[in-house]
Amino acid sequence: MTTPNKTPPGADPKQLERTGTVREIGSQAVWSLSSCKPGFGVDQLRDDNLETYWQSDGSQPHLVNIQFRRKTTVKTLCIYADYKSDESYTPSKISVRVGNNFHNLQEIRAFSRRLNMGVWNKQLELVEPSGWIHVPLTDTHKKPIRTFMIQIAVLANHQNGRDTHMRQIKVYTPVEESSIGKFPRCTTIDFMMYRSIR
Repeated sequence: MTTPNKTPPGADPKQLERTGTVREIGSQAVWSLSSCKPGFGVDQLRDDNLETYWQSDGSQPHLVNIQFRRKTTVKTLCIYADYKSDESYTPSKISVRVGNNFHNLQEIRAFSRRLNMGVWNKQLELVEPSGWIHVPLTDTHKKPIRTFMIQIAVLANHQNGRDTHMRQIKVYTPVEESSIGKFPRCTTIDFMMYRSIR
């Protein structure tokens, strides 16, 4: 059981996908990092294995750049961090920025719950996270944003650590309703196998 001052973990993103309301689109983007140790780069960040991780190898801020070929609707960003395994490598302060390119990125406001109080901040503060962190990417009207680029900046680590570990990052877009008509959502694995024409 987590104590109130720790960042509570979010649900496994695979559960979000099973609802049929969102789809993971990270494979449609070009990923780059500000730095990495050999063998601890983008491949480990995107391999669906919580035992592997990206490890930065340079000065802060440590950056993950996610660039789409066309303007894309993005609803949620999910980051997996594990303080128990990574200790001083675990991010404690993250900034998420969106824009058309590197020159016009703007920080988005993230909603964080600490000590049962909801607060809107430009930077997301994490306290000994252990699990998935869900960052909603919405505008002032609570609608998903449309962007060419997302940048995740690790501004600080726990215990003043220099380099950082991130184990997984997932990017989700909302699934559009069918233009033919509204059908009930397929939520079981058996139904999801047959939800699209191949």
